[in-house]
Amino acid sequence: VASARYLSTLKLRATTDVAMYSAIPKQSKKCSITSVATLAIFSVSAFALVRASSSILGAAAPVRAVSNVRIANGALYGAAMGSKSMFSMAGRRSDFVAPRAVEAPIMPSSQGTIVDDGTMTLTRFMIEQAMKSKTPGQEDMVRLISSISVACKRIAALVQTAGISGSTGLAEGGGSVNVQGEEQKKLDVISNDVLKASLRSSGKLGVIASEEEDEPVVVDELYSGEYVATFDPLDGSSNIDAAISTGTIFGVFKAPEECLVGDTDKLTVAEQQCLEATLQPGTNLVAAGYCMYSSSTILVMTTGDGLNGFTLDPTIGEFILTHPDIKIPNRGKIYSVNEANYFDWDPKLQSYVDNLKKGEGETGNKYSARYIGSMVGDVHRTLLYGGIFAYPGDKKNVNGKLRLLYEAAPMSLIFEQAGGKSISGPGQRVLDIVPDKVHQRVPVFIGSPDDVDEVNAALA
Repeated sequence: VASARYLSTLKLRATTDVAMYSAIPKQSKKCSITSVATLAIFSVSAFALVRASSSILGAAAPVRAVSNVRIANGALYGAAMGSKSMFSMAGRRSDFVAPRAVEAPIMPSSQGTIVDDGTMTLTRFMIEQAMKSKTPGQEDMVRLISSISVACKRIAALVQTAGISGSTGLAEGGGSVNVQGEEQKKLDVISNDVLKASLRSSGKLGVIASEEEDEPVVVDELYSGEYVATFDPLDGSSNIDAAISTGTIFGVFKAPEECLVGDTDKLTVAEQQCLEATLQPGTNLVAAGYCMYSSSTILVMTTGDGLNGFTLDPTIGEFILTHPDIKIPNRGKIYSVNEANYFDWDPKLQSYVDNLKKGEGETGNKYSARYIGSMVGDVHRTLLYGGIFAYPGDKKNVNGKLRLLYEAAPMSLIFEQAGGKSISGPGQRVLDIVPDKVHQRVPVFIGSPDDVDEVNAALA
């Protein structure tokens, strides 16, 4: 542009010189002719320089990123709005900050290829595990765990909106009691129905046993399968009105092959024996897990090949693998037990807890006490941080308050898969206990292997 302007100036000077040349006397034209000739030669050279510069500038040049530039609104919109009145700009900021110019990266084309974003959902995880495993029935586990995960999502939504929907408080206004003699909460009943419906629709279960049911429930023949599910639909429901963490605990057993049940009102001897298929030791569990409803919804589960944790992503409605191959620390610094029952405990247990608090245990370190009153919440913390969770027997409840089939056995399998231990008493592994009734209770000491070994020795 500068060269073009300069060339115009030269042309103007040349025109002026010619006019001046015509006006001067003849005797002076000899010198002027020399000047004009020199000017003409210089003008031609300048024109050639401008053409060469234009060719160079016309070539592609890299674009340089520039810093944020402030542009007045009038200038910014004036060109676009033409002669429109500036009153149309009322309410706008006095200036506008243009975004920094950034060159977009060139992405490789994915046409004709399958792109893996690396997100491991629960469904994908179960399918891949079934493909890798050579154990029969792993395909059935995909459907079962999928049904349980759907139930967990529904219960999580119910828990989160309980205060708004009026689902807090006692069922039937009070007076509704389960087989354990515990008053049922509204969400106990609702969660129980949600889990039964989801498990029934999987088509893989023959019998369902719930903490909230008096007896195991037989799935109708149309949906009947070869597995038995046991579960506590809403553990820690006494805390629900205070919005404290709660959870669902489940276990899955393999039912006998001959377990086919028809009309539940007219059970034969064989069908009664089928219902008794729920009375199996924890060593027969083929899957176990829990869902925790807290600041996030977490599903921790095992099918006998390690322990994994999944967190519900509410934006897509899927459980995402967030805790792969969970391993509990060998030793922790936390004990979790209801010390309100301290004076009803066995003296040996009292001495063990006293030593933990005084720092006179095997480690010589003082332990911290943490107790929520919801087994899922307390156990989940113990699983991640290490230590010990206990619900021992006492003078009032000799066998404690935890149910073997619904709580103790599934949690024991979970901890053993993570490298932990679980005992009911000195030398008594929880998973080895054969239940003699559906709602049988057992004392439980569960946690890091070194901590469980220490309490085992203390109680011996």
